[in-house]
Amino acid sequence: MQSLQNYLLIATPTMEDPYFSRTVTYICEHNKNGAMGLVINQPVGMKLKELINQVDEEAEVLDAKADEIVLAGGPVSQDRGFILHTSQPGWSSSLTMTSDIMVTTSKDIISSLGNEQAPDKSLVILGYAGWSAGQLEEEIQTNSWLMVEADVELLFDVPIHKKWETAVHRLGVDVWQLGPDVGHA
Repeated sequence: MQSLQNYLLIATPTMEDPYFSRTVTYICEHNKNGAMGLVINQPVGMKLKELINQVDEEAEVLDAKADEIVLAGGPVSQDRGFILHTSQPGWSSSLTMTSDIMVTTSKDIISSLGNEQAPDKSLVILGYAGWSAGQLEEEIQTNSWLMVEADVELLFDVPIHKKWETAVHRLGVDVWQLGPDVGHA
């Protein structure tokens, strides 16, 4: 089994689940027991300053960061936060994904996200997407997802509303020419 950790799942136009329609999902973990990922292009309707104030009313939030968008990472545990960020050690609970990418789940990072102590680039995400053993592989075989290796630019620099189209273009495909048999020759 090839692990899809550090890959992006790109929902195909045939994706039937309305929650995942036109989503891009960063895969944090994928093994024989299943998979876990974070949707990186669905706003949750909350700004960074609001989230930080819920966790730490005393935290400094610079005007330049106050209106950053908080994302809906998936339908599971939507009250649980994940910070996908460029590498910056020192947080209580972080997982190194690559030399450039980390995921932090501890609250100690929240207070820093609005000021100069924050990682260079980050996405603040509530909830996650999960797949049981074999479920993701089955969804890939039934043309629900395309895959491309993740990179810092696509994760952090491409605007949220352009991530899906940009990810598809990375595959060298015109998204509007994808038919129901995408992925099968």
